[in-house]
Amino acid sequence: MPMPPWDGRPERFRPPPGFVLFAPVIISLLVQVPAAIGFAIWTHAAWPAAILHIGLAAAGPLALLGARRYPGPTVAVVAAAALADVLLAPDLGPPYLALGFAIVLAVARGAVVWAVSAVVAAWVAAIVLGSMYGLSWHPFRVAFTTLALAVCFGIGWFVRVRRSRASAYRAEVLRRRQSAEERERVRIARELHDVIGHALSQINVQASVGLHLMDRDTEQARAALGNIKETSKSALEEVRTVLGVIRDGEAPLAPQAELAELPRLLRGIRSPGFDAHLDDRLTESPRRAVQFAGYRIAQEALTNVVRHAGASRAVVTVERSGDDFVLTIDDDGAGIASGVESGAGGGLGDGTGILGMRERAALLGGSVELGVSPLGGTRITARLPWGGAA
Repeated sequence: MPMPPWDGRPERFRPPPGFVLFAPVIISLLVQVPAAIGFAIWTHAAWPAAILHIGLAAAGPLALLGARRYPGPTVAVVAAAALADVLLAPDLGPPYLALGFAIVLAVARGAVVWAVSAVVAAWVAAIVLGSMYGLSWHPFRVAFTTLALAVCFGIGWFVRVRRSRASAYRAEVLRRRQSAEERERVRIARELHDVIGHALSQINVQASVGLHLMDRDTEQARAALGNIKETSKSALEEVRTVLGVIRDGEAPLAPQAELAELPRLLRGIRSPGFDAHLDDRLTESPRRAVQFAGYRIAQEALTNVVRHAGASRAVVTVERSGDDFVLTIDDDGAGIASGVESGAGGGLGDGTGILGMRERAALLGGSVELGVSPLGGTRITARLPWGGAA
């Protein structure tokens, strides 16, 4: 799915690379070469001098073709051609435009030292050698040329800063896009973990019940098979919804389960050797986002209890405490084997489920804590802001 720039601004127009390469060459040729030909005709210059003047007018622009790959050497070559044009050609004619382009391109591409060294050396040589050859250098011309060269350096530096900022902006956009994609992958993985893990646990429990009661109580065995069918159907629908997010990017992430479905959740995991009880102390319901997160946390916690705790009993309590919705899951299983904050415990598997529960709570500004249950096993307590975002 295409993602717009993160600050809402449209991407700036960027000229094609071919234009950036050939435009300075063509402009310089169109300005310098016709002017050199015109001045050669107007001054009735000798053929050798005319050819030399025209050749120097074309040499600088053609050298700009190497500015993309070799910006430093290019500005040195163009500066040398400009120096030769000043000293050997007639003292009339347009400015050597190719040198300005060479300076801008070199500074913009980072060859600042090359540009400064070549231009300063060429300009000092032009002044010194011009005086030695008796050329007339008016102070205004020297000052104007120096100012023009400085302006070229300023333009090049401005382009360099703009390119640097644009590059940093694109890198930031890419980083944020990758971060958003990573968060989306984690969210989808969490949904699949909760949906598939719980469904398989329920199916395992009910299949065990069905096998255990198949010969002694066919009605209970039939009910267990019915639960397996219902659970697998529900899981398939939820997985299809999650996959719809990956495919279309518009489907809801998963069915928004409510706390009212907790009794059905508990019925699905009950078995002859395990009982689950709901203690509902709520007089009103929190927002949908809080209900959905609470349902998923209870689902994951009960899945861990069934798979890892070896418990015979679990109690799910929902209540309101001040401005918080509080969900508590107690069991009488193996309990915590190590530190509470580590998220690893003898009854909780490898801690992946605990991480998912904490991530869900953190998205709403809540928390999940582990402790010792009065029943002798593990207590999981989730606190979510009652008025969390819907």
